[in-house]
Amino acid sequence: MELFTTTLCLCLVLVLTDAVPLDQGAPAAQDVDASLPNRCDGIEFDAITPDEKGIAFFFKGAHLWKGFRGPAQLSNESFQELDDIHDIGHVDAAFRMHNEENPDDHDHVYFFLDDKVFSYYDHKLEAGYPKDIKEDFPGVPSHLDAAVECPKRECPADSVIFFKGHDIHLYDITTKTVKTKSWPQLPACTSAFRWLEHYYCFHGHNFTRFNPISGEVNGTYPKDARDYFMSCPGFGHGGRYQPPNCSEMKLDAMTTDDTGRNYMFAGPIYMRLDVLRDGLHAFPITRMWKEVTNGVDAVFSYSDKIYMIKDDQVYIYKAGAHYTLVEGYPKTLKEELGIEGHVDAAFLCNTYGIEHTVHVIQGRKVLSVDLTATPRTTTQEIPIPLSEIDAAHCNELGIDLFKGSEYYHYQSFELLSTFQIAPLPQKITSSMMGCQDE
Repeated sequence: MELFTTTLCLCLVLVLTDAVPLDQGAPAAQDVDASLPNRCDGIEFDAITPDEKGIAFFFKGAHLWKGFRGPAQLSNESFQELDDIHDIGHVDAAFRMHNEENPDDHDHVYFFLDDKVFSYYDHKLEAGYPKDIKEDFPGVPSHLDAAVECPKRECPADSVIFFKGHDIHLYDITTKTVKTKSWPQLPACTSAFRWLEHYYCFHGHNFTRFNPISGEVNGTYPKDARDYFMSCPGFGHGGRYQPPNCSEMKLDAMTTDDTGRNYMFAGPIYMRLDVLRDGLHAFPITRMWKEVTNGVDAVFSYSDKIYMIKDDQVYIYKAGAHYTLVEGYPKTLKEELGIEGHVDAAFLCNTYGIEHTVHVIQGRKVLSVDLTATPRTTTQEIPIPLSEIDAAHCNELGIDLFKGSEYYHYQSFELLSTFQIAPLPQKITSSMMGCQDE
């Protein structure tokens, strides 16, 4: 519960300031050594990568920046062997390996220079490195411009995208094969960065967000990196955002999909907790589910699909590298779930295996619908001692019903269906959401 609520407030702050998270790195207010490079002057980075702890490192020449704010430091202060032993002075490209099936490689950071590759874990160079690139990554060219990891579900398989000019070399980690493509629609990337399932090509002091499968660019780009990926005086937009009072917090929906990805919805935005270590952010719902343009009333996940309810319409999206609307949708609530009327919330419990029943909250009742039935109809209706529920979520700890700035916790659906008296409400506090206590 605290994980979700902490995420929510941080994401609300971020979406309203339209900035990157500033929880990594040194405090913003500080004296800067004039002899050090200043990324706020507008720098073309050599490489960008997170480490195994999720801290982003920005490289330029012999220096790096740790996190999204703070001054430059020598690279060999964080990765000693980069200069102390091999005197490489800079890196061409870098990425963090995503290979959960091989823990010996997973989360290791790889640096590339000319025809050599260096592998680090916990900021220590692995024995046997550097190696020739062709030894570790056969088929990948030398003198690279940039690199970025692309996990399966975002790419067809766990992969690395290597950039050289306008060509990309998609390296399949499992098969060790390379597919080369030309992406002329994308600027020549001098560094690349994956952050919360979004992919960014950095060029000059700007960046362009791209689709990792097609290289397609949607939206207005390029954008100045100083507005988004670092804290610089006179840059950024949104100003100083003050967190809302805890009594003003309100969710619209929550769900966890079959891969364990957690989604939270509030107004026109959704919040995704990808890997907590890598940071938190909020995005417009239309960025992931473009047909859902007016927010949601309820959301639940079932059988590798996500169901989104707004008014009397149900949108169903197939999960995958990107969510795609199932053909023929949206359909009405009556057609899809066999119910009518406004939906306050919905949840499905997969805690102890695959569950096929979605529970829909309408006013003071919960309607249970068997998703395997054809046609779908209500199989159970139970009264609850609560009304005007905003959102609901089920996990291994039980069921939480959210109502404004409070939530009600039930340890199981059985207890929810039998209790005639509501449990005591628990107030959302600043320690949970980062909101302001009154």
